[in-house]
Amino acid sequence: MRTITTSCVVIGSGIAGLSTALGHGDAVVVSKTALGEGSSRWAQGGIAAAVGNDDSPDLHADDTVRVSAGLGRETIAALVAEGAGERIEWLRSLGASFDVDDAGEFSLGKEAGHSRHRIIHANGDATGAEVMRTLTAAVAQRPDITCLDQTFALDLLVDDMGQAAGVLALDADGNHVAIIARAVVLATGGIGRVYQHTTNPVEVTGDGFAMAIRAGVEVRDPEFVQFHPTALHSDLDPMPLLTEALRGEGAHLVDAAGHRFMVDAHDDAELAPRDIVARHIHWQRQSGPVFLDARNIGPEFPTRFPTVWAISQSVGLDPRVDVLPVSPAEHYHMGGIATDERGRTSMPRLYAVGEAASTGLHGANRLASNSLLEGLVFGARVAVTAATETDSSPQIDEIRVAASAFDVDADRARERDVDDAVDALRTTMWDHVGLVRDEAGLEYAVRHIQALADPLRFHREGRNLATVGLTVATSALDRRESRGSHHRSDHTAVSSAPRHTRLRPEPVAMCVLSDLHVGQNACVEAGA
Repeated sequence: MRTITTSCVVIGSGIAGLSTALGHGDAVVVSKTALGEGSSRWAQGGIAAAVGNDDSPDLHADDTVRVSAGLGRETIAALVAEGAGERIEWLRSLGASFDVDDAGEFSLGKEAGHSRHRIIHANGDATGAEVMRTLTAAVAQRPDITCLDQTFALDLLVDDMGQAAGVLALDADGNHVAIIARAVVLATGGIGRVYQHTTNPVEVTGDGFAMAIRAGVEVRDPEFVQFHPTALHSDLDPMPLLTEALRGEGAHLVDAAGHRFMVDAHDDAELAPRDIVARHIHWQRQSGPVFLDARNIGPEFPTRFPTVWAISQSVGLDPRVDVLPVSPAEHYHMGGIATDERGRTSMPRLYAVGEAASTGLHGANRLASNSLLEGLVFGARVAVTAATETDSSPQIDEIRVAASAFDVDADRARERDVDDAVDALRTTMWDHVGLVRDEAGLEYAVRHIQALADPLRFHREGRNLATVGLTVATSALDRRESRGSHHRSDHTAVSSAPRHTRLRPEPVAMCVLSDLHVGQNACVEAGA
């Protein structure tokens, strides 16, 4: 077994992970895809930042908490909003280019739930791509950061003091590699592929969330899953996203008769909080198709929204003259690995950042364009915390890992029974743990996912999807109220006493990596 040692290992190479690595230095970044792939690159929306003359971080924080359905933490909202301006300037210093007006000021958009125009964009609807271009270029210039592409993180390594000690992974050739580190950062993104319909790319399988659960790390609010209201209705997987910025610029949601049904549903119509818009589209689709009418944006559509333009053209539509069929799709996980204001988890030396983490910022419903911002702000915070708190090596007399990690056989991914089990899992989650939930459906989902776990235990992503799906379904069953993105048709009232779901799972059976003798093994390499 090959062994790598480093000060910090960052698992995940999106905006949160690369921000952390750049802030920390002396780090190894583990990426299951080529560097620069993943959800961050796909982000069409922008970065929320209170930089307008009529805006302030306090207003931004207030909007964040107001949308969170009673579960957002005011202190976290304040520190993220206050950190936005500095993070934007940091990106600019690295070479990021954002859209500006004729006077050289930011061209600020408005999205659902925001009381001000405060969304910073790049290339219209390609903000994620521009930020990822900037961060990957910066990482390439840093000799103290090593990137392991096409490397799949299997499970956390834990030392004999119960501290995170690194990660066991499979490299591009399918060989085990143990990365030993003083600090471990989970930045693996969301859980989108657990659902049949999602805007997330295929690699987003909740890997970090599942690893944390198997290691007994506390997770928080897993039942809160955000469904984006306007994915392009199609058989494509993932479903193409039609950015909320379109509605911010005046696009309307209409039924088959051209009626704007959101005007009847909410005072803010199409710019109501995402959970409300998504559910009303879901309900409206029970009686017929729903369309996004963006024809009022006019002839400049291709230059203002080039990503959506390309998506529309690929299916034979022209948004300047055609209405676009839409339906909701899973988009973002508000729950995740429980962290504090510095990104610390319940396991010493283990940190989580970005969508994999539950910082308390989003509560039960995320404010639009706060996700990239959270990854940027907390990436910087975790980098400093990990560097200052982990100045000694792990206790390596005995390093343990989940025994089940060695059951994983990448070749099983090609077997029909595994493919069928993954499809069944995703369909079950969509049908019964989706936008509208009830007790009978959730109980069925729990039973069915438990049955599917056995054929999936040998499959890298399937193993994680089963762990994630069961955790989300169980938590949704236990929450007998409707709050934010979690809507129970059999418990429609909102409880007067807001509460968080906190789970401290029992760790799975662990085994000792007896062949790891750091400093003696001839296979040990320097990580950076």
